[in-house]
Amino acid sequence: MADDLIAKGFEALLARGLPGGGFAGPAQGGFCPAATAWAILALKARGFQDSALKPSRDRLMREQQSDGRVCLPGHPGVFWPTPLAVLAWQSSPAHREAQTRAVQFLLHTTGRHWPRQPGQPAGHDPALKGWPWTEDTHSWTEPTALAVLALRAAGLSGHARVKEAKEMLLDRQLPQGGWNYGNTTVFGQELRPMPESTGLALNALAGSVSRQHVEQSLQYLKTRFATLKTPRSLAWSLMGLGAWKERPEHAASYLAACLSRERRYGGYDTASLALLLLSYRAHGGLLGIFQDLS
Repeated sequence: MADDLIAKGFEALLARGLPGGGFAGPAQGGFCPAATAWAILALKARGFQDSALKPSRDRLMREQQSDGRVCLPGHPGVFWPTPLAVLAWQSSPAHREAQTRAVQFLLHTTGRHWPRQPGQPAGHDPALKGWPWTEDTHSWTEPTALAVLALRAAGLSGHARVKEAKEMLLDRQLPQGGWNYGNTTVFGQELRPMPESTGLALNALAGSVSRQHVEQSLQYLKTRFATLKTPRSLAWSLMGLGAWKERPEHAASYLAACLSRERRYGGYDTASLALLLLSYRAHGGLLGIFQDLS
């Protein structure tokens, strides 16, 4: 049953493709760069050839601005899709120049940061640099994890920006394990973790920090996983655990159950659907798909 639902999921994903290349965000919607990038990665993991992915990769390239950023349409300051484009262009010779420009943009861009102040309400170190969702704002967990994943895929694991960003992610890890949007404590009160943020951060750190640094976060996700019902939390948790060789048994059945819930709640947005399908193939985490396809 899982295989049948996954196959139907890919059929539904392909139906979201736009005539000029790229993918819609919601079904029947307009072009969305994030949905396009995740669809490319899901289809690549499924075994689609570069020739079939070229129109969508080209559409991302047409959306790229002169400084290398890829933004939400009509919002040049909202550049968080840039690392997704880097991942979508990975291993495509025809898009190497576009990927290089996007990488350079990430290396020369950061959020707003300042020295830690005595008595500050937030517990994290605001001086450690990562990446923000939008320009001129503070760096947060998820856009930083995405940028780290993109730069590592592009071969820049040892770059100073990546090293500091990984330090930032570890600093944003909650004392009891897990991550949320990026705050650890506020006025001395520890905040709660979120599965999606935790899975993303575990993907970004896998293979580059020792397990002891993230053991509590792995335990949090292992105990939380069986309760997850929504596509993004489920997909990122699966890939986060898989990146640390902790992929749950019967993961396919959880994915199938999530896909079957579309009949009750309506179709998932394209990025969520693509992430679910990608997690079905990415047994070793997100970066593992590039190794599997090499």
